[in-house]
Amino acid sequence: MKKTVDVSIPLGPVHPCWKEPVRLKCETAGERVLRAEVELGYMKKGIERIMRGRPWQEVMFLAERVCGICSVVHNMVFIEAMEDISAIAVPPRAAYLRVIVNELDRMASHILANFSYCYTIEHETLAMYLLNTRETVLDNLERITGSRINTAYMIPGGVRFDLLPEDAAAMLADLAKVEDEMRRYTGIFETGPLIALRSKGIGVMSREEAIRAHTVGPTARASGVVCDLRLRHPTYRELGFEQVTRTEGDNFARVMVRFQEVFQSIDLIRKCVDTLPEGPIRGGGLCKAGETSYSGEAPRGELTYSVKTDEYGRVLDIAIRTPSIMNIEACAHSMIVDAASIADVTSTFISSDPCIACNER
Repeated sequence: MKKTVDVSIPLGPVHPCWKEPVRLKCETAGERVLRAEVELGYMKKGIERIMRGRPWQEVMFLAERVCGICSVVHNMVFIEAMEDISAIAVPPRAAYLRVIVNELDRMASHILANFSYCYTIEHETLAMYLLNTRETVLDNLERITGSRINTAYMIPGGVRFDLLPEDAAAMLADLAKVEDEMRRYTGIFETGPLIALRSKGIGVMSREEAIRAHTVGPTARASGVVCDLRLRHPTYRELGFEQVTRTEGDNFARVMVRFQEVFQSIDLIRKCVDTLPEGPIRGGGLCKAGETSYSGEAPRGELTYSVKTDEYGRVLDIAIRTPSIMNIEACAHSMIVDAASIADVTSTFISSDPCIACNER
């Protein structure tokens, strides 16, 4: 009988390069990967079950605890879903402040993802540079919201705090510093020979494969798919938002899309500060009975909250679809399969920026 599988290699669930526990089971012939399978279930929280039957004021805090890396967008999408159900309008100034905080959160998430990738391919110097720059971004998130991670900044009909002129000036000065540092690090990544060997042409996913697997976020945009939900958000459309896209579809492209989106976030924040409307930051409004399915663009892609409420604003039913669900499956079945070396499996998996906390909410 012809032997096609030499050995089955498990990676994880605890791995020094991974932020969260997950197991990848690979079947190989020599060094070439024939099949890969993802095994989850090491950190299930049951948070959707905990949300049911609770008032929106409690669910708001639970939503941002689904994920500690992109907590702001979970807060934003849940609150905008409640506003959609109850026909609550948001003052223009509050809408712009939401974009500022959401883009700071996106920058922190993208920089952490690229840190993880550089650490995985053993470019520890660039990884530590990125981690240091992320601290400046988190400092500004804390300056505006009072917290670095779980901010609870958005509420139905507005936001909790205004942006003071001195805080805006300090943030713009910090963003100029972050922009200079990120240009230097992007140059290092683009031109590094070691990085090119470990990243270019590795973990390739074509546009057709990305569409077939329903991938979202930077993972899909690195394969040329138009899928950024900010294109449909009214505040982002006012700001003249355009999607970042590349066509290579490999590890290098996925990391570069996130680098480019950090610069895009800086530009969006500057536009918001320059054109910040005068007026109140809270418009008021009561949460009512209804049902909706509302989506927003998280750092990893499309995030959807399907919510049903009663006349008192209690959450009767809720389901959350996070972007990593589709991206992890696409990684296992399109990017990793046929990898020439088992050493490329870990870096390819990290290049898709998997969030296990979101998946196992």
